[in-house]
Amino acid sequence: MALITEWNIEDKDFWQRKGKKIAYRNLWISIPALLLAFSTWFIWSAVAVNLNNIGFNFSTSQLFTLAALPGLTGATLRIFYSFVVPVFGGRNWTIISTATLLIPSIGLGIAVQDPNTSFITMAILAALTGFGGGNFASSMSNISFFFPKKLQGTALGLNAGLGNLGVSVAQFVIPLVTSVGIFGALGGAPQIWTKGDVTKEVWIQNAAFVWVIPIILTLIAAFFGMNNLRTAKASVSEQLVIFKRKHMYLMTILYVMSFGSFIGFSAAFPLLIKTQFPEVNPLQFAFLGPLVGALIRPVGGWISDKLGGAIVTFWDIIVMIIGTFGVIYYINPDTKSFTGFFLMFMVLFAASGIANGSTFRMIPIIFESKEAAAVLGFTSAIAAYGAFFIPKMFGWSIDNFGVIDVALYILIAYYFISLIVTWYYYARKNAEIKC
Repeated sequence: MALITEWNIEDKDFWQRKGKKIAYRNLWISIPALLLAFSTWFIWSAVAVNLNNIGFNFSTSQLFTLAALPGLTGATLRIFYSFVVPVFGGRNWTIISTATLLIPSIGLGIAVQDPNTSFITMAILAALTGFGGGNFASSMSNISFFFPKKLQGTALGLNAGLGNLGVSVAQFVIPLVTSVGIFGALGGAPQIWTKGDVTKEVWIQNAAFVWVIPIILTLIAAFFGMNNLRTAKASVSEQLVIFKRKHMYLMTILYVMSFGSFIGFSAAFPLLIKTQFPEVNPLQFAFLGPLVGALIRPVGGWISDKLGGAIVTFWDIIVMIIGTFGVIYYINPDTKSFTGFFLMFMVLFAASGIANGSTFRMIPIIFESKEAAAVLGFTSAIAAYGAFFIPKMFGWSIDNFGVIDVALYILIAYYFISLIVTWYYYARKNAEIKC
């Protein structure tokens, strides 16, 4: 039965007898749905680097914009998606939101086959891939209702971490599927990819088409396997009380630091490699950063269940500051090294992944259940703007100063602010809320 009326997961007997099985079934369907959402959201991070090689003629700034626009729309949609699960039901909204992923997957696959397609058209399609970004807020809100507080760090970490893995999956799978005509005549003719004296046939449209069948299969699984919870019902006005809570804004600062960095670096990393180390093929390495950050996120949630989210977040921010200084060091002309640059970014991806888990462990401790669900969604919405602003910030830094250092120093300043907030409000001995 799709609608569950009895749901008391803080009762140990109910959890073992009935709740656990239902909760994990919904989680195991939610994870691939969210993974596909992230995969379609990040199509452009892998496609943008190839457009000019197949006949398009976009500027560096325009390419960074195409990589950044999905972040802008995805983050904006998250604001609305933060409040929809208690209104429509988790199962219902998972079906609706997953179905929207078909729009950019089919649209981009068609448009990219014509190099005369205008920048405006491409920008609209890039914006539409933001549907995938919006899904995170509703998915995390939904899963938070299914698990008792003591397991939410792990459950939310699994949902988010394996869902975030979609970024890495996209950046790994897309170079493979665009190198062969896997759909035959149905997928369209190949393009000629050219760089210097090197030419080859590619099927860039497959970067979008490859997600269509998995999306349809996930829709079927969600329809038959997921549930709505009557106990999770709440109107939008009831959820808007979170805007009166000081700690909602403080936790938003911290989640921008963690997830905003992860998602922003994921969007910008291929183009950063291309601009800083033009001799390196960015798509050979770009997927590794999101892979590390996504896989380690559940670990961040699990450690925080044991040690406390605030202390894990505090030390993690220190690592992020050190990692960012490391990136600056390895792009300096006198000490320039792709190996060092790459390793420092792996540190940043790992640290941001752990902080994603630790900050989301803090929220269910600070807020009661329905408020926590809304806060999880809203903080993720604001943090997702990192997917827009961080690539744009790097593009701005290159355009105005010729280097990315300025953007990195701005990030360091923000990390120091986050460190102070974490210590003062949550981690120190007499903190307002120890969590």
